[in-house]
Amino acid sequence: MNRISWDQYFMAQSHLLALRSTCTRLMVGATIVRDKRIIAGGYNGSVSGGAHCIDEGCYVVENHCIRTVHAEINALLQCAKFGVQTDGAEIYVTHFPCLNCTKAIIQAGIKAVYYATDYKNNPYAEELFENAGITVQQVELEEMILDRNNSEKLKFTATLLQKLKEAGVDDQELRSLHDTANHLYTSP
Repeated sequence: MNRISWDQYFMAQSHLLALRSTCTRLMVGATIVRDKRIIAGGYNGSVSGGAHCIDEGCYVVENHCIRTVHAEINALLQCAKFGVQTDGAEIYVTHFPCLNCTKAIIQAGIKAVYYATDYKNNPYAEELFENAGITVQQVELEEMILDRNNSEKLKFTATLLQKLKEAGVDDQELRSLHDTANHLYTSP
């Protein structure tokens, strides 16, 4: 059995953290890593003790929810709260950082940003990262590698579709089932 890469491992951690998000508009997770060790994690959510978007809805001003603290900031604040150095660390984020998070990442001394999904990538944020000499790389989570039974599921689905074809299921219906299975196996 092959082990997953470090990038996939840390990106999977960020996606797992995103599941804790209380924002109903976009669930984001961030993992800060130094020397292949996780030093902090964060997700976007309300200020501790405050109202949550999932309970009261998003507080949107100029098309941006101002109720939440972003995942990257929460991870950086966790480091500050517990006295963990961020200089020279790397951050794995489910979505490209916003402009304010970009500035905080640079100020914290993070040396590399890995993100899974483009999200309103701000050209000035990209310029700031470049000027700061920070590596920025897209690393999409390959979710299929996390499913240890993926090969068996694919074979089972192919066998089922073949048996349905042999049983005389209408070509249009069979095509629809094939498309649905394909969508299930390839969508995040």
